[in-house]
Amino acid sequence: MAKVTRGSRQSTGGISEEALRRHIRAKGADYLQDPNVTSVGIGLKNGDGPICIQFTVGTKGDSAIESLGSRRIPEAIEVEGQMVPTDVLQRAFRPSFEIVAEEQIDLRRQRLDPIRPGVSIAHTAETAGTLGLIVFDRATGAPCVLSNWHVLNGNVGKIGDTIVQPGPYDDNNITLNVAGTLLRSHLGAAGDCALSKVQQRGYDRSVFELNVVPARMARVALGDKVVKSGRTTAVTRGVVRRVDVMAKINYGIPAGEQAIGCFEIGPDPEDVPADGEISKGGDSGSAWLIFDKGKTTDIFAGLHFAGETNGTSDEHALACYPASIQKKLDFVLEPQTMAPTAVQIEGIVARRGYDAGFLGAAVPEPGLSAAQKRDAVNFGRGQTIPYTHFSVCLSAKRRMARYVAWNIDGSRLVALPRRGFSIDPRIDAKYQFGDALYLENRVDRGHIARRADVCWGPVAEAEQANRDSFYFTNIAPQHERFNQSSRKGLWGELENLVFDQADLKDLKLSVVGGPVFGTEDIEYRDALIPRSFWKMLAYLGKDDRLRCAAFILSQEKLLNDLESLDLDPFRIYQVSLAELARKTELNFDLLSDADIISRPELVTRPVGPESLVDTTKAVTVIRSERDIRL
Repeated sequence: MAKVTRGSRQSTGGISEEALRRHIRAKGADYLQDPNVTSVGIGLKNGDGPICIQFTVGTKGDSAIESLGSRRIPEAIEVEGQMVPTDVLQRAFRPSFEIVAEEQIDLRRQRLDPIRPGVSIAHTAETAGTLGLIVFDRATGAPCVLSNWHVLNGNVGKIGDTIVQPGPYDDNNITLNVAGTLLRSHLGAAGDCALSKVQQRGYDRSVFELNVVPARMARVALGDKVVKSGRTTAVTRGVVRRVDVMAKINYGIPAGEQAIGCFEIGPDPEDVPADGEISKGGDSGSAWLIFDKGKTTDIFAGLHFAGETNGTSDEHALACYPASIQKKLDFVLEPQTMAPTAVQIEGIVARRGYDAGFLGAAVPEPGLSAAQKRDAVNFGRGQTIPYTHFSVCLSAKRRMARYVAWNIDGSRLVALPRRGFSIDPRIDAKYQFGDALYLENRVDRGHIARRADVCWGPVAEAEQANRDSFYFTNIAPQHERFNQSSRKGLWGELENLVFDQADLKDLKLSVVGGPVFGTEDIEYRDALIPRSFWKMLAYLGKDDRLRCAAFILSQEKLLNDLESLDLDPFRIYQVSLAELARKTELNFDLLSDADIISRPELVTRPVGPESLVDTTKAVTVIRSERDIRL
């Protein structure tokens, strides 16, 4: 049976299957340039002979080869210094999405709620394919449908398009049958695959009529037995008879011919369907599972995407490798165990996180793009992690906060001693940089939400907030010179400056801040050190109008060399929310009416008389507190 890791089979010449696999990967696309070659892979010569490099061709015969401008395939090919036999079969392929003649309607072709693997599904502009599996987006944990590119995307589709269950061929009531939206897709060497996010339906992960929930993946080997549940042929069994195949398939305009990496399946001689078919139109997207000891297992073996063309007598199917499509689509088979149920941290009060209504006027957290949502480390059903008086939106890719949002009650602040830094046990450590990043170098641990800002309320609650502020999720790497910079005091005192000099209704602030993730950030010890940081302060004036002031701190010049220093290379800028959105790729549209830079009538503290600031600009350099507009 297939395993995650298995030994390499030897050919009669002594060469390993792994060596042949390397050869196919290196030369497969070149072989497919021949107009008569439809696929190349590893198989058994004549079906039961030694391991060989097996070619399939559209037509056999000298006259056909000559008319096509093709070349005769040699009887043996040299691979890593050894001659390996070849085998040539006449065979052509097509995607199995063309619908066969109408058959008796069954449950697989009707609207189901919950949806489940093995039933009809498609893009609204396609016909009908098969829902392969219910999987989960790795970054967000969202439940998704796994099927083929040509089922969920096709030549006219785009990300965000509507997916329906059943497919339009089976029921053209598009409005009623919405089952999700296209999330990601891929068509190429890694496979013919796509994900759609489940929406407006419940889901059942068990495969229709097989009643198993796939939880593991395998790399199949020659002779492995498999079984699938498809929209058209229902439950069929097969045997893997070629591996590491590169198949040439024409997907029509504009995708055209594509070389798809896959393996080939033939009918299981112990369970041949009455009509001999294991692949028909509408089966595309089915999940092949390992069949072992007379039972269907929970092991995902491959994603069905093509079968033989009309006129080809040899019945077979092609399937993509699970690991390849998983890498392209970034999904997992099992939903991640969410941190709240896995590990709890002690608390005097509930950790409710940032309060958007804290000021009496709404100050929502910034909006995330689709890519940023996928990158956010989920906590339960949310995309931010709650702490005492603050929340963290943690980037999985960067392993640090994209932003932190916090509330400050200036009338209830409590002075407390520093604590030690620690990993948040509720969050997988792979998403957090710990002490190793900061040892024996010039990189300091920098709080994003200042611990002094969140330490307020009853003493026990303030102490809990103090502890929470020292989790590495609230820490970003900064050059040590920042703490020696004259700008450091001004940056850290922005909140106090608002309390002291702005025309506040009461002593409350809502703040959002974080690093600016850039493509040119310095790579150091597996981390990308941010060149800039930002902070947005929101407060309510005595006129009950909301105001927002945004700032950016840049340490770009300092980070050009972590071993040498310039003199105070930090710069602080006051910026408009539109400029902040451009820099961070976050969305602040809901706060645009409160932006004091774009709406100067909101300014209650103009720049000082000695300031050189041009108040007409959206970006101004702040050299001292008299340059700041509040």
